[in-house]
Amino acid sequence: MKHVGTILGTAIAGMFVMSIWGEFAGTYGIGGGWFAGFIIIGTMWFLNHYVGIINNDGAFVDMAAGIGVAGTARDVFMHGGDALTSSLPTLGIVLLGGICGGITAVLLEKHLAKKNS
Repeated sequence: MKHVGTILGTAIAGMFVMSIWGEFAGTYGIGGGWFAGFIIIGTMWFLNHYVGIINNDGAFVDMAAGIGVAGTARDVFMHGGDALTSSLPTLGIVLLGGICGGITAVLLEKHLAKKNS
């Protein structure tokens, strides 16, 4: 049941981000984008993490993964398979960024452990 909650919590966050954020930013400019980000991400973080809809035990996969999957799936359903193939370079760069961030985090943790011992 905990996995169902994770799927639902991240999917709801993805649907809100993909449907509302762009409209706010388009209508109200940068301020609307910031407002939408604060309201959507703040509310969904509260529900998913504080209330505990999503399961955050073990591997750390946060709402961003669900938002990315929801956005990609939405575009594939709306625009066909070309939307997926055109997003592959961006997804590749995101994966490289995640790998670099993970390596940096491990090196920093090792450095801090060495420094504190």
